[in-house]
Amino acid sequence: MPKAQETVLEIDLKALKHNFDHLKSRLHSNTKFMAVVKAFAYGSDACNIANYLQNLPVNYFAVAFVHEGISLRKAGITKPILVLHPQAANFNILIENCLEPSIYNAKILKEFIAIASAEKQSDYPIHIKFNTGLNRLGFSEQDVDTVISQVKSTSSVKITSVFSHLAASEDLNERDFTINQIETFKRITENITKQIGYKPLLHLCNTSGILNYPEAHFDMVRSGIGLYGFGNSEKENKNFKPIGTLKTIISQIHAIEKGQSVGYNRAFKTDAFLRTATLPIGHADGIGRQYGKGKGYVIINNQRAYILGNVCMDMIMVDVTSIDCNEGDEVIVFGPHATAENLALTANTISYELITGISQRVKRLFLQ
Repeated sequence: MPKAQETVLEIDLKALKHNFDHLKSRLHSNTKFMAVVKAFAYGSDACNIANYLQNLPVNYFAVAFVHEGISLRKAGITKPILVLHPQAANFNILIENCLEPSIYNAKILKEFIAIASAEKQSDYPIHIKFNTGLNRLGFSEQDVDTVISQVKSTSSVKITSVFSHLAASEDLNERDFTINQIETFKRITENITKQIGYKPLLHLCNTSGILNYPEAHFDMVRSGIGLYGFGNSEKENKNFKPIGTLKTIISQIHAIEKGQSVGYNRAFKTDAFLRTATLPIGHADGIGRQYGKGKGYVIINNQRAYILGNVCMDMIMVDVTSIDCNEGDEVIVFGPHATAENLALTANTISYELITGISQRVKRLFLQ
């Protein structure tokens, strides 16, 4: 990999393929694969990631919001795209771009049918979301008859899939809860299939569901975090390769005398001589203010350099007193070895929040 000369997020496409291949190896050959590329493909670059995955045996893409799906269409993505959280204000443009909505309550179903009918659509694909325990979005089991009644009353839409979302599939201490979700989903989908007279695609498993509950793979699975290199457990992480390496450089090194302070609000005061390095990356780039004051570190010449004081908008300062380094040297914020998961843990958060928060002003470099 090239040495950094500025702040850059390197994306390793070989690692992406490794992760995809591993996830596919855990599935039956006829199980479809939905790649989740919402949130700028978990902070990497949705259009580039989706274009790469489109040439692999990916069957569907998933985004959170309509504008994310439109960006993929403009980038040349032709495979089906599920919008997980559409709003009625965007239904016309959703149809215009051949995106497929998740329908999660009676209001959204009614509004989408009205717009699809006005647009003279026939059998427009919709995905019905049921709540089986996450209590976030979705119809309840008691809503099945109402949903089917509304769908049967029109020719403008057709149920392409029925799905739900596991709440704790990564936590084996919650296995009983997850099994109950699976059984609830089975009841719901058996009832729906019986009433509509055909079998839509069924999907329930996220990345941890893929890894821990093979009996719940159904017709399709959805993976987000696994594609980007995290298996949600120490055991499974060994099978994945983080695709992103966030690098920066040392802009300046300071000699700080005893009693002096570093950064805004004098948040760090030294009780002994030390050397600090200033790096051109800050909370506007995704390194939040929960880091700093001893929480969080970067890697310089294979050694940890802890963040001092408050994270600034465009800079952080780190302790390099015991590190042999110079201005211009490369700095690893996170990567395959010093992982985003480990850095996130220092601030009591998770890899998802860290990697999805990397600002789009940070240059992306794709490694083939």
